[in-house]
Amino acid sequence: MRIALLGCGTVGSGVVKLLRRNRELLREKLGAPLDLVGIADRSLKPDSELGITARLITRDAAALVERPDVDIVVELFGGYEPARSLILRAFRAGKDVVTANKALLAGHGEQIFRAAARAGVGIGFEASVGGGVPVIRTLREALAGDRHRSVHGIVNGTCNSILTTMSERGDDFSEALAEAQRRGLAEADPALDIEGHDSAHKLCLLVMLAFGVMLKPSQVHTEGITHVTQADIVYARELGYAIKLLAIAKDDDGAIEARVHPTMIPIRNLLASVRDAYNAINVQSEALGSTFYFGEGAGQMPTATAVIADILDIARRRIAGPSARGFPLGYPLGALRPARIKPMSDVVCEYYLRFAARDRPGVLGAIASVLGRNGISLVSVIQQGRGVETTVPVIMRTHETRERNLIRALRQIRTRRIVEAAPVFIRIEDRL
Repeated sequence: MRIALLGCGTVGSGVVKLLRRNRELLREKLGAPLDLVGIADRSLKPDSELGITARLITRDAAALVERPDVDIVVELFGGYEPARSLILRAFRAGKDVVTANKALLAGHGEQIFRAAARAGVGIGFEASVGGGVPVIRTLREALAGDRHRSVHGIVNGTCNSILTTMSERGDDFSEALAEAQRRGLAEADPALDIEGHDSAHKLCLLVMLAFGVMLKPSQVHTEGITHVTQADIVYARELGYAIKLLAIAKDDDGAIEARVHPTMIPIRNLLASVRDAYNAINVQSEALGSTFYFGEGAGQMPTATAVIADILDIARRRIAGPSARGFPLGYPLGALRPARIKPMSDVVCEYYLRFAARDRPGVLGAIASVLGRNGISLVSVIQQGRGVETTVPVIMRTHETRERNLIRALRQIRTRRIVEAAPVFIRIEDRL
C-alpha cells in the first residue's frame, strides 16, 4: 500500500515517524508494507532523522495525488482550499483518502462523502475529532446497532486547558490564555478555539455519525469561553459544579439540539474531572446507556496515531476490494437527511445566573418577582457581601425553563435598572 502525504507539519511529521518506527508491526497487521512514496509540502526540506529524502518531496500536490503508484492520499494541509479540491481530485483518480480536516468536513462533508461514494473509494477521518480518542470509529461501528439520544463532548483541548488553569490556579481568563500560549496549547490568534468554532466543527461530524443528519457549522449555536470569569468558577464550585466548554447534541424526536457553550456540570460527573488538554465524549444510547471516551485530544503523536489507524483500516478494505468501501458514515449516504434544528429559544435547561444588583432594599425580591412572572422558579440563591461600590453580587440557580423565558426575564430585569450590568447566565446540564 503506497501513501502520498499532503502536508508535513506537526501531525504530518508524526505520521512519518510512526510509519518508519512501526514499519514491521504495520506490515504484520496488514499483511503488506505501507510505503510512503511522496510528500507535498512547500517548505519541507530533506530530514535524515525522519527518513525524508529529496526524492520524496514535491511542491506539486495535484500531480502527487494522481500518480499511478499512489493508493492512499493523506490530507493534512487543513483549511478549505486547496484541501477540498485535492481530495476530490484524489477520488476521481481512484485513491482512498485519510484526513484530519474537521473544518472542511463540517463545511463540505456532504459533497466530499458523496464524491467518495460515487467513486467507490474510502475516506477516513478519525483524527478530525478528539485527536487520538477513537470516537468516530466507535460511533460508526461499535455503536451502530443502537439509537443515540445525546452526545456531550469536551472536544477542544485549548479551552479545557484554560478552564483547568482558571479553576486550579485561580487565574483570570487572560492569564490562563497567556499560559496556554506559552505552553504551545493555544495559537497566537486563538479565536477559532476560544470562541467555540473548532468545537462546533467537530460537533457537526458527531451529529452526522450519531443521528444520521447533515449539520452545518452555521446551524450550531456557538459561544466561547471569553466571558467566563474567575467569579463564575468560584460560584460554580460552591454550587457543586465545574465549568466546561461542551459540544452538546440531543435528538428530541427528530428535532436536533446542536450547541457549543460554557456549561456547568456536576463535579461528580466524569466530564468534570477531565483536565488540561484532554478530550472526552459521553454518548447516551437507548440500549447501551451511557458510554465515555477519553484521551489526548490534540498533539503530534495522538493525532498521528488516529491517522495511522485510518490508513490501516482503508488499506485492509482496499485489499478486500471495492465492495468493502463506500460507507464513510456507517450507513448509506442516501439515508443522510437535512437536520431539523431545535431553536435555542426552545431549549430547556437549568441556569446559573449572576447579577450585579444595586445595594438597596427590595432588589432581590424584585429580581425573583420578574423571574417568577416569566415562569422561572429558583433552586437556590447566594447573596454575598457588598461588591464593587454600590452593587452586591447575587447568584441564582433556576429549575428547568425554556431559554426564551429566561432571555425575556433578563431583558425585563435590565430595563428596570435594578442591576448595574447585563446579567450573566450559564446553562447547566445536570443529567448527562
